[in-house]
Amino acid sequence: MAVFCTGCGVKLQSENPEQPGYVPASAMEREQVICKRCFRIKHYNDLTPVPMDKNDFLQILHRIGETKTLVVKIVDLFDFNGSWLPGLMRFVNFNPVLLVANKTDLFPHVNWGRIEQWVRLQAKQGGLKPVDVVFCSGEKGTGIKTLMEAIEKHRQGGDVYVVGATNVGKSTIINQMLKHAGAEETAPLLTTSRFPGTTLDMIKIPLDDGQALYDTPGVINEHQMAHYISHEELKVILPTKPVKPKIYQLHSAQTLFFGGLARLDFNAGERQSFVCYMSNELLVHRTKLEKADQLYVQHLGEMLTPPGKKSLQEWKELEPHQFSIGEEPVDIVFSGLGWVAVKGTGAHLTAYAPEGVGVYVRPSLI
Repeated sequence: MAVFCTGCGVKLQSENPEQPGYVPASAMEREQVICKRCFRIKHYNDLTPVPMDKNDFLQILHRIGETKTLVVKIVDLFDFNGSWLPGLMRFVNFNPVLLVANKTDLFPHVNWGRIEQWVRLQAKQGGLKPVDVVFCSGEKGTGIKTLMEAIEKHRQGGDVYVVGATNVGKSTIINQMLKHAGAEETAPLLTTSRFPGTTLDMIKIPLDDGQALYDTPGVINEHQMAHYISHEELKVILPTKPVKPKIYQLHSAQTLFFGGLARLDFNAGERQSFVCYMSNELLVHRTKLEKADQLYVQHLGEMLTPPGKKSLQEWKELEPHQFSIGEEPVDIVFSGLGWVAVKGTGAHLTAYAPEGVGVYVRPSLI
């Protein structure tokens, strides 16, 4: 009989240490078994990358549309655009979707009523009309009780599928729900980490009424910055503490560098503030526009880091994206990195990011 890892859901095997799901044969007899990969994540914060075919993701998502179920879609509020799954509705058929905005702990002082309106509007524009919106922090455990109550209300006796892009915190939230339900003594916790792609297959968690909650693998959004840098560099760009906005009063013909990962040129416009919402660990450097190109060439991998020197040989050239800002406050978003709030007094901007990384303009979140 097949045995599956209680941490990531992968089928276990003892034949090939280099393949997913490996455990020593002696460990297969234990009641709760985790694979070598999950063991190293839990104890050493070390991730062995495991490629997963996109067709495997699609096959899992197709299962959701074949049954009556509640879909819990989790997004990363700090990376709302980057973690959005644009084609979800065509997979879930007519099943209801509960939208969960995770990582509220990164926003300590905000108007949550206004942010909920913003999230609902963004969801509508993204083709989704959720039955409800819940805000929570999987890391801190806040909002978990409200989420559990919303799931019970909307699942109507059916199964629950938890979906989302990689690194939105699905497994962390499920672990918090297990703890709130008093199951931590009898049920294994799912493997969690800051690295994308920790869950490798669906993990089934039985519910009291005979139905089940399923944790699904994260869908890879290739336009997120996380897929262009090393795992070590992820520790710099993924915030783990409340984000402290960095405010810069800029004249036209000035540039902001975000490490060496991205850049924003203020080409023309009146002197105004640019508010940067990015990891506290990421260095923001201001310079004159006329010096920006030379600065990037001379200091990439040194003063402008990440990327570090080891990553430079695979580093992609920064691509420009032109924006003309009107009178409404907007955010210039770098997918998976953060955003810069522009107050809406008129500006011509050029945003740069590596080829393939998404760069967007959206109505201001904060």
